Amino acid sequence: MSTERAPRVPQAPRAPLDRGRVAGTALALLNETGLDGLTLRAIAKELDVKAPALYWHFKDKQALLDEMATEMYRRMVAGTALDPADSWQEWTRKANHGLREALLAYRDGARVFSGSRFTGTDHAHQLEDSLRLFTAAGFSLGQAVRASSTAYSYTIGFVIEEQGVQPLPDERREGYDIDERARLLADFPLTARAGAEIFADYGKHFEEGLEIVIAGIAARYGVS
Repeated sequence: MSTERAPRVPQAPRAPLDRGRVAGTALALLNETGLDGLTLRAIAKELDVKAPALYWHFKDKQALLDEMATEMYRRMVAGTALDPADSWQEWTRKANHGLREALLAYRDGARVFSGSRFTGTDHAHQLEDSLRLFTAAGFSLGQAVRASSTAYSYTIGFVIEEQGVQPLPDERREGYDIDERARLLADFPLTARAGAEIFADYGKHFEEGLEIVIAGIAARYGVS
């Protein structure tokens, strides 16, 4: 009987642990755990490292959320650029539809994005182009900032509420059955019927609300 050992197959070198790899892993886990269940321990386990190793890169969970939001933004704008031919209305529609779509790709995506601080200057390129488009259309810089930030805040708030009902597009939380809600609120007929306007057909309702915001910006600042 031969006692020779089989030659060892060299293992592929482990990818270096850096901020980008940690944030990418956290985003991949987000759809499984949700924001509340996303812990540094769970991320470390997925990366096959000890949790303290992550503290070399992120001092706390908020620092990680900042990097996750930044990575979400990078993915959202990858390969896209503002079309100089767009009107400010067209750009507002494109930017906010794109933002909503990006946030809906992740469970609690809007909660991760909301209030986070970008960790680099990636966002400045698009923001500069956007502000240039608005000011060229007749907005002052202050008006341009308030107009674009109002549309942005509308989108973030809308998606937070949307994901409170539908954490992912193919999921629906218990307790949001529209017919059951209407039955419970039968003594309040308008409120009962409003359920279909609040808790369903989110794409249509988002688009209509965004048009209200755009119309309000135009009316407020007198810019067509």
